[in-house]
Amino acid sequence: QVQLVESGGGLVQAGGSLRLSCAASGRTFSTYTRAWFRQAPGKEREFVAVISWSVSSTDYADSVRGRFTISRDNAKNTVYLQMNSLKPEDTAVYYCAAGPHLSADRRAYSYWGQGTQVTVSS
Repeated sequence: QVQLVESGGGLVQAGGSLRLSCAASGRTFSTYTRAWFRQAPGKEREFVAVISWSVSSTDYADSVRGRFTISRDNAKNTVYLQMNSLKPEDTAVYYCAAGPHLSADRRAYSYWGQGTQVTVSS
């Protein structure tokens, strides 16, 4: 059974940092694009960051560019999201995803984790 499991969420003050991890099991995703999305209450799930399987390409939402960094370790089948200078508006459930193509469109991803809550207090 294929699973993506996020961890590392929590409560942090504005200006603080968190590092999210997403470990995959059940198959290897070394040739898959990996991405992070987030969903705040009452809002649609939105793109946060994406990384190609070769690590040669990354992209970020404008709202997090310069503050968040996506990385991956294919040997561990794991993708990370380092989040610095967090703001209250970053509060959301963060989801990791895997898919065959580099895309910011959530419809391009067929594998999803269950999500991890990130709450940033002001």
